[in-house]
Amino acid sequence: MRYEKVCVESFSYEIPDTIITSLSLEERLAPVYEKLKLSPGRFEMMTGIRERRFWGEDTRPSQVSTKAAEKAIADSGINKEDIECLLHTSVCRDYLETATALVVHDSLDLPRSTTTFDISNACIGFINGMVTLANMIELGQVKAGIVVGSESSRRMTENTIHDILNDPDITRDKLKPQFASLTLGSGAVAVVMTHSSLSTSGHRLLGGVVRTASQHKDLCRIPIDTCFFDSTYYPNMQADFEGILTNGLGLAAETWKAFQQELLWKNGDVDKVFSHQVSAIHQDMVFRTLELDKSKGFATVHYLGNVGACSLPISTAVGIEEGHVKAGDKVTMLGIGSGLSCIMLGLEW
Repeated sequence: MRYEKVCVESFSYEIPDTIITSLSLEERLAPVYEKLKLSPGRFEMMTGIRERRFWGEDTRPSQVSTKAAEKAIADSGINKEDIECLLHTSVCRDYLETATALVVHDSLDLPRSTTTFDISNACIGFINGMVTLANMIELGQVKAGIVVGSESSRRMTENTIHDILNDPDITRDKLKPQFASLTLGSGAVAVVMTHSSLSTSGHRLLGGVVRTASQHKDLCRIPIDTCFFDSTYYPNMQADFEGILTNGLGLAAETWKAFQQELLWKNGDVDKVFSHQVSAIHQDMVFRTLELDKSKGFATVHYLGNVGACSLPISTAVGIEEGHVKAGDKVTMLGIGSGLSCIMLGLEW
């Protein structure tokens, strides 16, 4: 993928006020910890996640996606009347039908001519959305659009803790597939992208590459397709944490090599790196595997946890807000999601 006419105008994000520490989760799991002879503090030691955040129980994805989108549009300087595409791209959604993108579209009062739909692809759904919108802009189908998403991890975390505590035969081996659910956090994020003729920022999306390793599709799964706010069913995720790490690193290395060839970048050309964040360990291993300078990275995982499809763009948004990115920087966005799927994008800020 190469782009000549696509610019990124603004990122914006929302994070919940309610903070849930890893220690507080371990305190709730104390009977299991005692039974399995696990020491408190183990979770943070293994993941680097000190805390994560939860939305209120009745908060719907569309509500916080709308807030993030409102901010991004305001920061971009683009009029709502000029937004010709809206994509909602997170795992969480209000309903199976209608698309959550349509709920956000109505809340934002966007034009009737706006192309609007959902994209779902585990933890890289948002970056899939960026590619989809960039393609539309490059082809001249739209001149401005917005990608938005929000993740809510409260119910999955609560259900995971319930299942662990109520399993009379719990073992360390049975605990492992539940582990990834406890890394999850909540947040919302949005990005406004435009044709270069409308851009006031000059932040260019240059291109990127995609690689898929679908033979690893069973490493992470939520088994039943249902609404995250179904009153009769609470989702539970089973994940092979070690398998995702090992095979994900292999796919990342393959994708990074292709990315360098596509954009003609060497490691030394890269100024800033943002990556999907499952845990601090995963992030460190990605930098080592790709032989990237860790000081060029930016982490939010220690206080936000793994925010699913919003993890990579929220880290990017926070990094930009905190001045981590300077004018002229060559920036990479490294998206790696269960499936396994990988997308890597390059920007010139």
